[in-house]
Amino acid sequence: MDDHVYKIIELSGSSQTSIEDAIQNAVGRAARTLKHLRWCEVIQTRGHIEDGKVQHYQVVVKIGFTVDDGNVSA
Repeated sequence: MDDHVYKIIELSGSSQTSIEDAIQNAVGRAARTLKHLRWCEVIQTRGHIEDGKVQHYQVVVKIGFTVDDGNVSA
């Protein structure tokens, strides 16, 4: 197995549908501009409440991706 070096970024994703959808939104957005995404860790979850119901979900995720020669400053 090769040794890997990871860069870790922190993003906030949101959704009116679900926590899972908020996670997918954050990861999907990162995937549009970053290469070699390898893992994510949900570190916070929140919900916006209106009229006694959760109306909006928000998550903060750490996303790790492998660093290679062309990907060190991302």
